[in-house]
Amino acid sequence: RFCIFRGKNPTKPPMLATASFDGSVRLWNVRTGACISILSRHRDSVYSVAFSPSGDYLASGSLAGQLYVWRVKDGQHIKSFKGKGDIFEVAWNKEETRIAACFSSNVVNVIDFKA
Repeated sequence: RFCIFRGKNPTKPPMLATASFDGSVRLWNVRTGACISILSRHRDSVYSVAFSPSGDYLASGSLAGQLYVWRVKDGQHIKSFKGKGDIFEVAWNKEETRIAACFSSNVVNVIDFKA
């Protein structure tokens, strides 16, 4: 699974985030194809990734029900949430104040986010 960020700010280059079954999340420079950062906190397969509307943050969800939020500029982990069931999708609201995580247990958790 992957997600591309193409912001309106010309100082932010287009980025690609990929989720992997090895538990890693990788950030890529779209122009050069170079891996910029490997985010490795998940212990199980990562199934979903989503950039925040500003592109400053990335949410990732694993098959173990773990959601992490990362700061893109330095790869710093800044927030966690553990739910019941596997996470199949994560998404941000347009105000960048909430993250939705869709679980295999037929539950959608909406998590408040403050940077």
